[in-house]
Amino acid sequence: MWIESFSLTLASPLSTARGEITERRGFLVGVDDTAAPPGIGEATPLPGWTESIEDCRDALEATDPATPETHPDPSTTPAAAHAVELAGLDGRGRSETTSLAAMLRKDVFDDADAAVPQQVPVNATIGDDDLDATVAAAERAVTYGYDCLKLKAGSQSVEADLQRVRAVREAVGDDIALRIDANGAWDVSTAEDAIDELAALDVAYIEQPLPAANIADHRELRGRGVDIALDESLATASISAVLDADAADVLILKPMALGGPLQATQAAARAREAGVEPVVTTTIDAVVARTAAVHVAAAIPDIAPCGLATGSLLADDLAADPVRISEGAASVPTGGGLCGDAFETLR
Repeated sequence: MWIESFSLTLASPLSTARGEITERRGFLVGVDDTAAPPGIGEATPLPGWTESIEDCRDALEATDPATPETHPDPSTTPAAAHAVELAGLDGRGRSETTSLAAMLRKDVFDDADAAVPQQVPVNATIGDDDLDATVAAAERAVTYGYDCLKLKAGSQSVEADLQRVRAVREAVGDDIALRIDANGAWDVSTAEDAIDELAALDVAYIEQPLPAANIADHRELRGRGVDIALDESLATASISAVLDADAADVLILKPMALGGPLQATQAAARAREAGVEPVVTTTIDAVVARTAAVHVAAAIPDIAPCGLATGSLLADDLAADPVRISEGAASVPTGGGLCGDAFETLR
């Protein structure tokens, strides 16, 4: 297995309640098997959701693709596990001339006869900026065809965030779905007050209103008129623990943070069985992992808009993007594995 490091700069810093994200560092990995086409994977760690870049490198360097016992553990080094799992799935898909989405749907949902959609709905992500910049970004996204917007929040006062949401709702009208992502910035009383205000603005869900470890209180926030989505909590607790606690209406599934495309698709199936809706997002990954995330979303029947339109956040990338974002939807690549031979120059 070969390993190659990379570093990509964001087009502009992305403001979140956890601070600014300015670059994404990671690794491409490749698995070459003389009996099958080579597969490629990506590990792009994001501390807080995954292991550190150093721990990721160590886990990859210790991996022998032919020896499962050496493969990275999704519970401790999920980004490394994502790369290894994806490389294996990509090689298998290319060998079988079957898309990653079709393989995942068949393996997880036992739905071999259902056609994988040609595109999946996506939301636009808007950073935690001042009011005027937020409104301008929202209006711009709507002109590009998005009908679902996710606004980052939590780095400013709750009053400032509510003003931003009110201004966006007024600017884009009632037909645009709004989601808010607080990145765990609020306490219970702040979240309760905010949710009551957000319900009047017809906000679809509030993502991670409380700190990640505070699972029980998320349950108490449900039923107030705005759905509760959990994201960072999945990095500190298992899917089972969150579902057993009845703490969420929506689960935000990041394949990079869950240990791979198959891991994420299996998590989506478990969520659906529990009556919880899955939404697939990236961790602002490079093109290989973003493409895999699109396949995960396509593998899940009747998926809601997902956070997959993140390629434009990067100033440059590793290769041309085989996914087209247009009118609020992402195209699902065809060909075996990730996208047939489209990533051949990276392998």
